Amino acid sequence: MLCENCKKRPATVYVRRSINGVTTEAHLCEECARERGELNFLTGPSFTFPDLSLGSLFSSLLDHLPVAPGGSLLTGTTLRCPECGLTYGDFRERGRLGCARCYTTFREQLEPLIRRLQGGLRHAGKVPRRSGGALRVKHDLETLRRRLKEAVSREAFEEAARLRDEIRALEQKLKGGEGGV
Repeated sequence: MLCENCKKRPATVYVRRSINGVTTEAHLCEECARERGELNFLTGPSFTFPDLSLGSLFSSLLDHLPVAPGGSLLTGTTLRCPECGLTYGDFRERGRLGCARCYTTFREQLEPLIRRLQGGLRHAGKVPRRSGGALRVKHDLETLRRRLKEAVSREAFEEAARLRDEIRALEQKLKGGEGGV
């Protein structure tokens, strides 16, 4: 197959692009591909890696902040962390806080973001398998109690009764085997 551009040399480079749902294909020789910038993988416009950092994730989520009751966007750009000097505007740009104090300084602005990412403000992370024992049982009890409360509020009483029985069994396991659980 000949190069679609010069129609002289054999096509050795296949280029396929999909932009806004429109896909284009080209069979080019190495020379024409180089001229069009198709072989500049790391520097050319044809091949760039998206920014997949946690900072860019936060930054993109911050673009969709909820509106405050007064109708203004929750920005807090004049608010500054007394420890590191970071402003909320800086955080919005970078997607990263400067220090541990920033969490309390920007608490009001961060809560909607944290709720959106975690589904709530209280972190309910996983328990390492090796720590197991009583810690795992307590975590499971907490999860079951939360599910029981939800089932009762939905009036799913059969599910609630099953959850109640599971909770009682775990509580007995915790009481009976404090040392060995």
